[in-house]
Amino acid sequence: MGAGKSTIGRLLAKELRLPFKDSDKEIEQRTGADIPWIFDVEGEVGFREREQAVIAELCELDGLVMATGGGAVLRAENRAALRQGGRVVYLHASVEQQIDRTSRDRNRPLLRTADPGKVLSDLLAIRDPLYREIADVIVETDERPPRLVVQEILERLDALPPR
Repeated sequence: MGAGKSTIGRLLAKELRLPFKDSDKEIEQRTGADIPWIFDVEGEVGFREREQAVIAELCELDGLVMATGGGAVLRAENRAALRQGGRVVYLHASVEQQIDRTSRDRNRPLLRTADPGKVLSDLLAIRDPLYREIADVIVETDERPPRLVVQEILERLDALPPR
C-alpha cells in the first residue's frame, strides 16, 4: 500500500506504449461498488475471491501493464498467475513512506484503525517475502520521483534474460 503501483504502473505503460490495468479499478468497474463497500459487505474473503478472478483474467492477456492491490500476493493462485503472466516488478516502500502516502486516503479499508502504522508493519512482514519470491525486479520507491522509478524499471527489465 502506498508504494506507487498505480502511478508508476500508468507511467510505465505509457513509456512501453501498452494499456494499463489496475486490478482494484477493474473490480470496482465490474461490481459498480468501491473496495471499502465490498470489504464491508463481503469481507476480505469476498474481495479476495473477486480479486483472484480479475487477476487470473488479466494475466491471460498479452501486452499490458497491471497494478494489483497490495494483498494480491497473499493467495498462491495469484502469485502463480502473476509469474506465468509476465514480468513481476515489486515496488518496495518503507512503512514510514506508506504512512505518508496513505494517511489522507479513505479508500483503504485495512487502514481504518487507531494504529495504521502497526497494520502496515504487520502487512509488510507478511507480504514482503511473498513479493520477493515472485519478483523479477525489486525497486525501492521511497522519496523517489515516479519518473526515476519508471526509468530504473525499464533499465532493469531490459537487462533481464528472455523467458
